[in-house]
Amino acid sequence: MLTSYHLNIKMIEIIIASKNEGKIKEIKNILNLPNINFLTYKDFEKWPEVDENGNSFEENALIKAKALVEAFNKAALADDSGLEVDVLGGLPGIKSARYAGEEGLAEKNNAKLLKELSSYSFDERTARFKCCIVFTDSKNRVIVSEGVCEGHIALEMAGSGGFGYDPLFIPLGHNKTFAEIPLLKKNAISHRGIALLKMKNLLKDYI
Repeated sequence: MLTSYHLNIKMIEIIIASKNEGKIKEIKNILNLPNINFLTYKDFEKWPEVDENGNSFEENALIKAKALVEAFNKAALADDSGLEVDVLGGLPGIKSARYAGEEGLAEKNNAKLLKELSSYSFDERTARFKCCIVFTDSKNRVIVSEGVCEGHIALEMAGSGGFGYDPLFIPLGHNKTFAEIPLLKKNAISHRGIALLKMKNLLKDYI
């Protein structure tokens, strides 16, 4: 028999505004609320191309989320994140995915970063990952959460897990890169994991 609690559960659909399978996996793993049904680009015949022309992670995330709400009239959740390296003046920053030119070419991005840091010692390679998560719906309600993870850029790539700059980023207090750290442990300390855990609590209140 269904209790009144089960009968009153509000189910909502949320589109994940990304084609990055690594991001999609992390979002689903952390935002594992029973009354959310996540949709991805695979659930739609046409997927809007979005010009991420914002000046911050939050602006870009909001641009992506709003584009999906307008296209499909469903709530959407987007993240924008990137790596900031101090000796490079905060680069690659909001251009992290396109640092070497074409978006999504992680190997080229990592190779360029290693080349530009080749004259710096490990101690000089201080950096941080930043992430901003934005949720919005068809009524223009917006929820924002952020996460930061401090660390260093490794002298060489290591590990086969994760994605993007994970094989180069060593979080503070650890001696392994994100690509070497198991996913559950990474989610507990990463910029995206922190931002998503905050978002999870905010979505509970929204629902």
